[in-house]
Amino acid sequence: MRRLGGSMAVLAVAVGVIAVAALPAAAINSYNATPAPERTEVGALIAQWDDDSNPATPDRVDWVCSGTMVDSDTFLTAGHCTTDWPAGVRFYVSLEQDVQSALNSAVAAHPGNPSAVASAVGVEGTAHTDPAYPGPSSDPHDIAVIQLPAAVLADRWAFTAATLPGAGELDALGPQRLNSTSFLVAGYGTQEAERGPGGQTHPGGGVRMKAPVTFDALNPSWVRLAMTAPQGNGGACYGDSGGPNFATLGGSLVLVATTITGDSPCYATNVAYRLDSPAARAFLAGFVTLP
Repeated sequence: MRRLGGSMAVLAVAVGVIAVAALPAAAINSYNATPAPERTEVGALIAQWDDDSNPATPDRVDWVCSGTMVDSDTFLTAGHCTTDWPAGVRFYVSLEQDVQSALNSAVAAHPGNPSAVASAVGVEGTAHTDPAYPGPSSDPHDIAVIQLPAAVLADRWAFTAATLPGAGELDALGPQRLNSTSFLVAGYGTQEAERGPGGQTHPGGGVRMKAPVTFDALNPSWVRLAMTAPQGNGGACYGDSGGPNFATLGGSLVLVATTITGDSPCYATNVAYRLDSPAARAFLAGFVTLP
């Protein structure tokens, strides 16, 4: 999986730091963030994977990224969340509000049985990553979906799929209207950096949270959203990769972008991949009906 790169962070969880012990019930940025039980379409991506290249030892099971249901059987996430895994990785999606506590309970109930742990927490699906990933920074094609059995998912959780944007919808708004648009980021990620004797740590994670963000800048593939606390914003952090960035358009929440990267301490800017761009729409058209 991809980790830190330079001064920017790909906001997937570095799974080596996830433990089965209970974690604090907080995520996104702790400032100006609140739990999001009503965001039933937002889920966690779980990986069952071989972390030691030893088939005799059990696989690990970790939540690693966030994402959003965009129809009855399609979970949208980031391409860097579904690539660079050891052979045989299996992906599951959970729509639990507190996925870390669910994992803790499943580990206790099914010791040494990773498949039972993963199945207790999520529904298994098939990953499809944009074949053009990783592209250039101007358009990395950092997008993927998990196709899921709709009936099995519906038996586990009730949710209303997110609304996707029309082609070029953010461009059509223009800077003035974007500046006055309400944005909301959601996901299961950790808190912003805390400084301690050993350096920076990112506590929390594993609980679905939301936070307001405000418009900063727009390019053809990216929307940059300000996470600065004095303006009342929260923001995304590690484990929020692939998670939704909603905009209130015409009185409704529209899923306009997915979290990809930001500053390493998670203080300043959420850099999100636009879903109204030609490349994103071309990929999504193979899985969902687009507006």
